Amino acid sequence: MERRTIEPRPGWQQTVEEQGLVYPLTRYPDDSLRPYWDESAYYVFSLDEVEALEEVVEELHRMCLRAADHIVTTDRFADLGITDPRIAKAVAEAWHRRAELPSVYGRFDLRYDGTGPAKLLEYNADTPTSLVEAASPQWFWMEERFPGADQWNSLHERLVAAWKNQAALLPPGSPLYFAYSSADELGEDLMTVAYLQETAEQAGLDTAWISMEEIGWEGLSGRFVDKQLRFIRSCFKLYPWEWLTTDRFADHVLDTLDNGGGTGSTLWIEPAWKMLLSNKALLAILWELHPNHPNLLPAYLDGPRELATTTGYVAKPLLGREGAGVTLHAPNTAPPTPEEPCCYQQLSPLPDFDGNHVVLGAWVVENESAGLGIRESSGLITDEYARFLPHVIL
Repeated sequence: MERRTIEPRPGWQQTVEEQGLVYPLTRYPDDSLRPYWDESAYYVFSLDEVEALEEVVEELHRMCLRAADHIVTTDRFADLGITDPRIAKAVAEAWHRRAELPSVYGRFDLRYDGTGPAKLLEYNADTPTSLVEAASPQWFWMEERFPGADQWNSLHERLVAAWKNQAALLPPGSPLYFAYSSADELGEDLMTVAYLQETAEQAGLDTAWISMEEIGWEGLSGRFVDKQLRFIRSCFKLYPWEWLTTDRFADHVLDTLDNGGGTGSTLWIEPAWKMLLSNKALLAILWELHPNHPNLLPAYLDGPRELATTTGYVAKPLLGREGAGVTLHAPNTAPPTPEEPCCYQQLSPLPDFDGNHVVLGAWVVENESAGLGIRESSGLITDEYARFLPHVIL
């Protein structure tokens, strides 16, 4: 693994926007605009390195599925902050019927510097983003800048294949809706959903387009409907399950949930059992089940334990995105009182490449390794100001 600098292509911004990345710049607190898509540098991997990382990702995914089964069978929902019996019951039922529920993708965030074993930082299993840039613009960048090279990137073809494989699980006679949030000002939500809709259409599925804010509730029939009052039988959403099950329509969601048996009215993708994997408590349960595993970092739910005096630790809210609420704590420093339940994970600072702190986002599609996206940040927390850099296999 090596970071190399390179001159950006002339007109790169227009190029990546035409390829679906309509948010190539990030606005900073001083109101300046700086590249989010950053092709002034790139990362190089060897084929052996990538093949080894692929094996790690698939093993981690299998371990996470076993951990999910452990949570359900031992009734540890409270560790995930799931205290509503109705939600727990819905998640457990979805887990038991997971073979009947479409589940498409997820993204592992890994700490890796090219010298030691990759370490799991977290699993974004419910609403992972950065998909568009990983699947499309970085592939075309490689073809233009390094013709004949390769890339850890089979995302597009695997997504199309996933929709084909799972088409029979969708309710017949109605389109698969793709829902985005119109509250997203950057366009990332919209373009991620649009890209996934494109892969579904290439798989031959009948699709429809809607915003979450446009989904209505038809009281007489007791079903979710679109603006034309058509029933929404299946819907892919970039709307977290923890919101879907707690906002003002939560009772309707739970009352009409198609959890694989076809008895409800709406089948949501990703399915409800992804709540077991998108929660940071998973990290502590993994460490409990697989202590000293080379690809895991020590993690606990009841406090930092020995980490407070040895390595230091990271306090991560059980639910959160873009680094929100994450705090770093050096050894032997007084810990603040957390405002919400946290997972306490060993502090393992992100690798530093020329002053840039890098995290690998490794994708799985239908349980198989599918691609890589790389983000860099100036600080040790990968936040909303992180940059996306392409990579090649040479």
